[in-house]
Amino acid sequence: MKIKCTETHDELNQILEIQKENHYNNVSKNFMNDKGFVTVLHSFKMLKKMHTKAPQIIAKEHGQVVAYALVMLKEFKTLIPVLSPMFKMIEKINFKGKALNSLSFYVMGQICVKDQYKRKGVFKKLYLKHKELYSGMFEYCITEVSSSNKPSMMAHQKIGFQTIYTFKDTTDEWKILLWDWNETKGV
Repeated sequence: MKIKCTETHDELNQILEIQKENHYNNVSKNFMNDKGFVTVLHSFKMLKKMHTKAPQIIAKEHGQVVAYALVMLKEFKTLIPVLSPMFKMIEKINFKGKALNSLSFYVMGQICVKDQYKRKGVFKKLYLKHKELYSGMFEYCITEVSSSNKPSMMAHQKIGFQTIYTFKDTTDEWKILLWDWNETKGV
């Protein structure tokens, strides 16, 4: 298995296929409780736009994308309307006595692993690649996870993410998580 940055349109399309397979509308309640789910569906145009500013991280095996972890820079906060509440909350949160929005971070736009590759360390490898590539440019990686997505919450906590804020919107209760790359704990 190779952990790398996206390079081709085909890789971006394969990300979209995995995303669709794991979207909460396309999986059973048992699957969601046991293996997690994704909430947002990107378009190819959105994904390509995000990729042009920061390559996405993928895991490939036998020439196929089997997992991905999306980089979403602050400048894309209006690109996906369903993420707007998260970015509004980020503008209000203080972390270590400073306005979070003034700190050096990017948002983990979404992370997902194909079913047959889950619980095999791929999630951790994707995040390690993020840290390797982006920790020199950013101090923090921030993401948002549905409180009901227990598998994702546990996996993020194992990496070293901490919950810094919880809020509800019209769709769900959300946890805003932060991975402080200045901390030595976690991966």
